[in-house]
Amino acid sequence: MALIISSLFHFGFFVLVAHFATPSVCIISSHERPQAALFVFGDSLFDPGNNNYINTTTDFQVNWWPYGESFFNYPTGRASDGRLIPDFIAEYASSPLIPPYFQIGRQHFVHGVNFASGGSGCLAETNRGFVIDLKTQSKYFKNVAKVLKKKVGATESKQILSNAVYIFSTGSNDYFAPLLTNSRFPYSDRDYLQVILGNLTSVLKGIYKEGGRKFVMLNLGPLGCVPTVRALNVQNGVKNGSCMEEITNLAKMFNSALPEMLKELEKQLPEFKYTIFNSFKVLAESIDNPTKYGFKISKTACCGTGPFRGVFSCGGKRQVKEYELCENVKDYLFFDSVHPTELAYQQYAELMWNGTPDVVAPYNLKSLFECST
Repeated sequence: MALIISSLFHFGFFVLVAHFATPSVCIISSHERPQAALFVFGDSLFDPGNNNYINTTTDFQVNWWPYGESFFNYPTGRASDGRLIPDFIAEYASSPLIPPYFQIGRQHFVHGVNFASGGSGCLAETNRGFVIDLKTQSKYFKNVAKVLKKKVGATESKQILSNAVYIFSTGSNDYFAPLLTNSRFPYSDRDYLQVILGNLTSVLKGIYKEGGRKFVMLNLGPLGCVPTVRALNVQNGVKNGSCMEEITNLAKMFNSALPEMLKELEKQLPEFKYTIFNSFKVLAESIDNPTKYGFKISKTACCGTGPFRGVFSCGGKRQVKEYELCENVKDYLFFDSVHPTELAYQQYAELMWNGTPDVVAPYNLKSLFECST
């Protein structure tokens, strides 16, 4: 069980938010604006290779073949066969790939920095000692903000930071932590949710204090339907390998509270703007009707072993060395036991960029990048 569940710590998928706000008015500046930077925070959905540089284990790394096989032709530390959502967003925003924090030089962060760490969560306790938690990621951002101010001056750095977009994929690993350790928290699910949201709120306020104004959140997702959880269900005696609803229900609690938390910040903080990407409809349709989105296989991973290739063994560098690799990754929704393929990430990124309010609201990212602050 631990072998299967450990893979869940790398996951940060997103799920339906119960309600989306009526689209807000976003004022597009009429004068020429500088290129908006992109600052990236979160877990393995966004990690471009930061975990390559920290003292961790292979349970929290993907820096080997066949990861990266479809685009880079070598492993970068991205949990996919190619690019991730932030890579596509940067492309749509006419920026270069956003570098991992540990790769930036003093001249190499005008377009933004990626601080994400596979396996991380909002809580410092989540996989402590193996990942870069969200609060530490925000401290790294503050370091970058200080260097930026010294480099370009207070006025220009303030403009860069206020014009930038800050995108997050975080929270799911906080819910898998007790599952892995079979531990019970000394408070209720509702109280635990408040602790997680409290930490997330603190981080958002800290970035706002440094000058950040435009925030993008990805929701927690239908975690019970990823290949590794289906495999766990088989191990637990569920013969058909159906979704594990109890895991998804915790994510739904988080997702119902997230918009209210963001609305409250919007009331408290002048010029604070946010948007939430709702991929539940698209992801559910991708799983239930994969051909609609160009996939042939949506329940079994391209790379892994066991039922649904749900054992997190892709590449043979973890505890389980055996793994299978599919012949055509473009047929698959999931690349490994937990993470989507590059093609799936591209589809989600396109919807985030140009999507309508039923998918991303109150702004799509194109309009958010162009918003005045």
